[in-house]
Amino acid sequence: MGLKKGTQAPNFTLASTGDKKVNLSKDFKDQALVLYFYPKDFTPGCTKEACEFRDQFEAFRDLNIPILGISKDDIPTHERFKKAHRLPFDLLSDPSGKVCKAYDALIPLIKMPKRITYLLDENHMIIESFSDMFEAKKHINKMLRSLNA
Repeated sequence: MGLKKGTQAPNFTLASTGDKKVNLSKDFKDQALVLYFYPKDFTPGCTKEACEFRDQFEAFRDLNIPILGISKDDIPTHERFKKAHRLPFDLLSDPSGKVCKAYDALIPLIKMPKRITYLLDENHMIIESFSDMFEAKKHINKMLRSLNA
């Protein structure tokens, strides 16, 4: 289900690829962006989704929309995944699942991240979301349609 449109996106600070920490409200102040939550690096669906975001990256960049991927994987795993698939965006590590939970992006019993994507406006209000565990490509298409509308 996820958070509803019109909801303020919860702020967070997480470790990121590139040996840095990312704070949503400080590092992306006054900037729209895409946050996508996914279950696990190197799994077929997650690889397909990351590569689709990579392949469509230029369209998001042209609209000045950064992309951030978030899962519970650790930073060394994220770094290998990013390098293996030449991802031009950062991956954030949420090992405790606290941020995933704040974004209603955890599968209840198994505490694994859901596949859910949020489009945030420059005030970090949720203006679009899409949740589907099996249709990775639809996440990207939905965000691009919303941005081009």
